[in-house]
Amino acid sequence: MTKLKYLVMIDDNFHFMDESERYSSGNYTTYEEAVEKCKQIVDEFLEDAINPEDSAGSLYTCWLMYGENPFIIGETVGDFSSTDYTKLRCEKLTGTILN
Repeated sequence: MTKLKYLVMIDDNFHFMDESERYSSGNYTTYEEAVEKCKQIVDEFLEDAINPEDSAGSLYTCWLMYGENPFIIGETVGDFSSTDYTKLRCEKLTGTILN
């Protein structure tokens, strides 16, 4: 039986620093699977939140206020950052540069 090595946890940005609002989004056998789950969580929020007039900055601010901030707990974790990923996705989705 394969041991699940990576846990994806989610902090709710609306309840910043309130660990009682933290929850799990599942266990994964590889770090890459956990990263893909984190990206999916961010992408789903951004795709639901975006408006045609949004800039990268306004979409990113929306995520900072109301989005889900996934992170990975595991044996050895890489350098995935949901914040960095969100910034890149906001720029790509809006076609503007984050200032």
